[in-house]
Amino acid sequence: MQEHYLPVVELFVIRNANGKIAAFMGLSNELIEMLFVHPDEQGKGYGKRLIEYARDKKQMDKVDVNEQNEKALQFYLHLGFQIIGRDETDSMGKPFPILHLQLPEANPGNRN
Repeated sequence: MQEHYLPVVELFVIRNANGKIAAFMGLSNELIEMLFVHPDEQGKGYGKRLIEYARDKKQMDKVDVNEQNEKALQFYLHLGFQIIGRDETDSMGKPFPILHLQLPEANPGNRN
């Protein structure tokens, strides 16, 4: 995975008070590619802070989420993302529907 996926994203990390990685986010040229918050660290605002950074500092306003990941979907909807599209399969062609989300203040014409 590291040599195939991680080189194409810019990673941002938040460490907790003990210096351990609590959350990380990966950005590509077009969207928020990944966001992970350790289960023990969820609910502390780390995910929200990363999304705000992506939006405010990197002008990222799009994210894709597996439709079956209800917790992640609800997180993004809570932050103001709106569903703008859906694919029946993931990028590997597997039967995992993917929802495309975007912040409403963004220009809808920017999505490729």
